[in-house]
Amino acid sequence: MLTQRRADERGRADFGWLDSRHTFSFGEYYDPDHVGFRALRVINDDRVKPGGGFAPHPHRDMEIITYVLDGALEHRDSLGNGSVIRSGEAQRMTAGTGVVHSEYNPSVQEEVHFLQIWIFPERKGLEPGYEQRSFPPEEMSGVLRLVASRDGRDGSLVVHQDVSLFAAKLDPSQSVRHQLAPGRHCWVQVARGSVRVNGVSLGEGDGAAIEGENNLEIRGVEPAEVLLFDLA
Repeated sequence: MLTQRRADERGRADFGWLDSRHTFSFGEYYDPDHVGFRALRVINDDRVKPGGGFAPHPHRDMEIITYVLDGALEHRDSLGNGSVIRSGEAQRMTAGTGVVHSEYNPSVQEEVHFLQIWIFPERKGLEPGYEQRSFPPEEMSGVLRLVASRDGRDGSLVVHQDVSLFAAKLDPSQSVRHQLAPGRHCWVQVARGSVRVNGVSLGEGDGAAIEGENNLEIRGVEPAEVLLFDLA
């Protein structure tokens, strides 16, 4: 069964410097029918204007993945980490027992567009940690590239939960397939472009929960970038 979550039905927060679309309940947006999916708690589609950003703020007991689509995002945290996450890069932050961080758009001209993803950890009280990786376009062209996993295989980020996050860039008529093991569940998020998932059309910003199906085919309709979460 495939259940669609349309882009225009998402929550929205517009603060001038930030335009954020919420796939699941977040902040002041609450929808009892959309509070997460399995261990997946948040997918925020964020656009931050030049010079704008999130002032230092705390997190705890959450795995946070930042996936930059366009532009660059500067990160600093109470662990002493400081870096710029650019298009084609992803960062994992384990909030664990507590961390304070800030995120800013360092550009004076270019907007930054990124997805911020929250995943419940396998247990509370983990030691806070940070990791960043580059995923060149050629590694994702026409294939599902593993971006994050529990065991960090294939050069992926380590996430402390039984989840595998894949990303693919698809040209029109290109397709990728993914097989779900018995008892597994899937969320597909279209970061840009449009695709067909098992024959169902999904456009930019759309998501879909897939349950009770063993095989998935994602086919490009127009140039697209897609995230796939394989979840317990």
